[in-house]
Amino acid sequence: MTAQTDFVPLTLCVLTVSDTRTPDNDTSGDYLALSIGQAGHRLHEKRIVKDNRYEVRAIVAHWIADESIDGVIVTGGTGFTGRDSTPEAIVPLLDKEMPGFGEMFRAISFDEIGASTMQSRAFAGLSNNTFVFCLPGSTSACRTAWEKLIRAQLDATTKPCNLAGLMPRLREI
Repeated sequence: MTAQTDFVPLTLCVLTVSDTRTPDNDTSGDYLALSIGQAGHRLHEKRIVKDNRYEVRAIVAHWIADESIDGVIVTGGTGFTGRDSTPEAIVPLLDKEMPGFGEMFRAISFDEIGASTMQSRAFAGLSNNTFVFCLPGSTSACRTAWEKLIRAQLDATTKPCNLAGLMPRLREI
């Protein structure tokens, strides 16, 4: 599939999963929200939720049920501690997984943080025709994912192909 010639603004949501972040110190969520706007997209909503798989799942399920929302970016809860539960919360909601996202994120992160990237369970997929990206909670990791992977794929002008260009075809049966 070839890229479109015109930029198409998407409507996106940002969810920060953290037991410690507040609106005053949510640097990762703030970075993503700002970057979404700077890229020409619309921020529908930005929220912070405690690391509780059922609360995380409920918020994301609400967003993916809204047909006006094109994508959700979740930051936090992708590690290995007892409270990290973003994959367990979100994977059951996915219709299709995007293994290449997590693989590419970890490959790129290896150049930045070495073997520590093994601790990341970053992933992405498609749920009810909505793209869902789940990133680590660090602002640096969010910057890496946005600047090196997500931004270009949500831009309909990226060649040779992009996720935004697939959106009209997601509802095909």
